[in-house]
Amino acid sequence: MEVGLGSGYGTTLAREIVGKEGLVVSVEIDPATYEFARENLKKAGYTDIVLVNGDGGSGYLEMSPYDRVCVTAACMNIPPSLIEELSDGGRLIIPLIEGEVQKLTLLEKRGKEVIRRVICKVLYINLRGRYGIE
Repeated sequence: MEVGLGSGYGTTLAREIVGKEGLVVSVEIDPATYEFARENLKKAGYTDIVLVNGDGGSGYLEMSPYDRVCVTAACMNIPPSLIEELSDGGRLIIPLIEGEVQKLTLLEKRGKEVIRRVICKVLYINLRGRYGIE
C-alpha cells in the first residue's frame, strides 16, 4: 500500500516492482491530486492498481494485510492503523518528524514486535488527515 498518490509516479514504480502477480493499493486524500494521478495512470496503461480517494493515514482495511507500506508524507507518529494492517514480516517505510528534522524510518513487524531503523534525513510534505499535521 502506498499512502500519498501524488502524480502516480511512485505508484507505477511500485507496480513494476511487484509485477503482474502483485497488487498495489494507493490512497490519496486530496480529490484533485487523486484525479490527476488516476488520469496519468490510465494514460500510461496501468489498469490493475487499486486507487482510493481517502485518508491514507487511516489505512485501507479492505485490502489488508499488506506486505509493504510506503508513506510519502511526513508525520509526527506512525498511524496505528498502518501497523495494524501490516502483515507479519511486513515492512513500512515512513518519514517521521523528530524535532526540526524528518527521518526516513523503516519498520518491520515481527509478531507483536515492531523493529524500527532510521535510514537517513529526508524532506517531505506533511501528512494530512486524521493523523496529519495541521
